[in-house]
Order: sequence, then structure tokens, then C-alpha cells
Amino acid sequence: MPKKRQALVEFEDILGACNAVNYAADNQIYIAGHPAFVNYSTSQKISRPGDSDDSRGVNNVLLFTILNPIYSITTDVLYTICNPCGPVQRIVIFRKNGVQAMVEFDSVQSAQRAKASLNGADIYSGCCTLKIEYAKPTRLNVFKNDQDTWDYTNPNLSGQGDPGGNPNKRQRQPPLLGDHPAEYGGPHGGYHSHYHDEGYGPPPPHYEGRRMGPPVGGHRRGPSRYGPQYGHPPPPPPPPEYGPHADSPVLMVYGLDQSKMNCDRVFNVFCLYGNVEKVKFMKSKPGAAMVEMADGYAVDRAITHLNNNFMFGQKLNVCVSKQQAIMPGQSYGLEDGSCSYKDFSGSRNNRFSTPEQAAKNRIQHPSNVLHFFNAPLEVTEDNFYEICDELGAKRPASVKVFSGKSERSSSGLLEWDSKSDALETLSFLNHYQMKNPNGPYPYTLKLCFSTAQHAS
Repeated sequence: MPKKRQALVEFEDILGACNAVNYAADNQIYIAGHPAFVNYSTSQKISRPGDSDDSRGVNNVLLFTILNPIYSITTDVLYTICNPCGPVQRIVIFRKNGVQAMVEFDSVQSAQRAKASLNGADIYSGCCTLKIEYAKPTRLNVFKNDQDTWDYTNPNLSGQGDPGGNPNKRQRQPPLLGDHPAEYGGPHGGYHSHYHDEGYGPPPPHYEGRRMGPPVGGHRRGPSRYGPQYGHPPPPPPPPEYGPHADSPVLMVYGLDQSKMNCDRVFNVFCLYGNVEKVKFMKSKPGAAMVEMADGYAVDRAITHLNNNFMFGQKLNVCVSKQQAIMPGQSYGLEDGSCSYKDFSGSRNNRFSTPEQAAKNRIQHPSNVLHFFNAPLEVTEDNFYEICDELGAKRPASVKVFSGKSERSSSGLLEWDSKSDALETLSFLNHYQMKNPNGPYPYTLKLCFSTAQHAS
């Protein structure tokens, strides 16, 4: 209820509502940086589209109507949101009257779970709202696997692949609902409030070699290094109406300050928009670097959000490279003495390594307010001043540390006078190793842009 600045939240049972009210009575709740208050409603149930007039019989096939579908809806998208509720058998999308789809589950119980969980929800924030009813058919007929129809019980149907495409291009990873994510941002517009990278900094060295596995779920696809997954063929490329996605996973970045930027600082900025594989500065083009992302979607996000921003008085030009991969070649020393090339494919600081991890990221433009998390519990305003002074970055104009969010680490907001100042400082401070007063392993400070207007 935006005009009243209120919202209704319906729990599965009265105990959940009691717990929420009791917790809010003892702890200040923030939403988008503003204090929120929780109390009981006189309403017994939230009315959702289709709830009161769903006269069709219960079965294992659901009819999805997608309202305000400003982003493309494909079988890949629907599978991603539906399969957690139960095994999806087949999907058929039809676009004659708006965008509708039928999703066949393995059982009536799975369909009931999906309807209860997804009806009325937004696939992406503020749009692509789901109205779900029970469909009349009990089985869907699918003759090919493509963006509009898919039979997950028969991966060998014709239609998959890109017959006119370049066989040398590596397969791109799906957006995982990350191009335009739902409002995961926790109470303060950054990351999900429970995400603190296990609270402390890196575990013992022997843990470092353990890589995250490939994205879960048979229909998801990852970079080619993961290989085929669960026997399913790779889904087709996104449809034309989804927008032109980059043909290369490599970015060209121009306008970097040679005296201040290095591979790590470039990584600190671009990791907010997708997994970074490699960074290479170009000796023949001062102030230019190549950034290899994990997939074309990450390239699109980085261009959308970073191009034409200013860092250290210079305008960034971020565009797609003609190269399909970065070749290490002969490296050289940058002005700060660091190497001009670095491989980040094994970095634990990449934030899109699994669907669950990717969903916690909030993709947005740079702003003058940063959300920090995974800082020591006792972190203070002076700690941030000292780090900024040590690294030669601008001090924040305002610092706010949230209280009572975690027993192992702290989070909060940092505000600067301009988004350029915040962007520059993020490149310096992101992933800074903060001393752990209670243990041998440091905290890895993590930063991202916040939707909050101010830190105070």
C-alpha cells in the first residue's frame, strides 16, 4: 500500500506473525534505510489475483499469466523459479494475449506448492507479476526444446542450440534472475541481511583451494569449464526481444587512472555485476584494460551500470571487446608495482558462483552510499577513517553501523558527497582485510552500492 507507506505480510500460521511482532518490539527494523514498525493487521488474509475466482479443478498443470512483462519470459526463466517447488516436466509459453504459460509438474502436490509460493510474486522487482491458476489440461504436448517450449523428460528434442551461431563462442550462463533482481536487499538496500560470508574472513589456507561447484539444477548452464550438467542439453540463446546480449565475455575499459588503478581495484568494481575471470592492463593503450567476465550477461550488466561514470576525474568508457578471451601474454609492472595481469577465476570474492549466491546480489547503478558487511563486530567510524587514510581514499562524510544484525560480524552504510567518490573508494576498500581482534583470520570487508539516500 504505497500511498500509506504500509504493507501486509501474511504468514503460514499465527506463530510466525507473533514471532515477527515480538522481534520488532525488541529490535529496530529498517527497510531501505528507514525505520519500520510491525503490528498485527485486522485482515485475516491477503487477497491475491485469482484466489477468489479460481474455479478450475486442482491438478498438476498451472496456468501462469505474467502481468507487466517488461522483460522477456522464457522457459529458462520459468524453470528457474518453478523447479524449487517440485520437478518441472514441461513448459509451454504462448504470447497471443499478452504473455501466458503452462507449467506441468510431476505431481499435484508440487503444483500446489508452486501456486502457494509464487502466486502474486514478481519475477523481477516491480514487474513480471505472476497470476497463477490451475489449468485444464493434465499433460502438455511439447515438440521441440526452445525458448517457448521445453520437455525436461526428453532432452533430445530438436530445436536446441544455435544453428547459425559461432561454434567457437562459449556458452553463456543464464541471468539467474539477476539482470533485474527482486528486492532481496535485506533491511538496508545492499545484500540479504543474513549474508555475511560465514561471518569471519578467510578460513585456514587448506580451505582456499576448494572451489564452488557448478550452478545447481539440470537446466541451468554455466561457463564451458563446468561441462555438461545432469544430462540436459544447453538451452537456446535468449530470444531477440530480451535485448542484444554481448557476443563476447570480454570487456574493454578505457579512462582508468594509471596511477591509482590496478587489477585488484578493477576487480573490486566489476565483481558487483558478475564473476570476474581475468583482468589485463594494456601496455599499448595507457589507461585501458581488458576484463573477462564469466558470461555475456555480466558484460551487459557492467556496461549498463558502469559506462560513462567518472573515476578520479576521468570518464569511464566500458564496451564489448572483439576478443573471446584474455590471453595472459607478457605482463609488465604497473605504477604501483603490481602485475598488469591477474587471474581471478578461483577467487572466493566472486559473488555469482551459485544461483543462491547470485540471488543475494543487488544489481544497480553506482550511488554515493555504500552498504558494507562482513566487518568486525566492534567496527567504528574511526576504523573506516583509518583505512581510507592508509589507502589514500576519501573519507566518508557519514558512517552508520547497524546493531544486532549478526553475532559474528557487522554491517552498515557509508556515505560520500558524490557517487564518484563512493565508486573510487569502493575500488580501494572492497575486500580489504580487517584485523580480527578475536582470532587469527581477518575479516574480508565487502562493499556494494546501496539504495539508501543517506547513511544517517
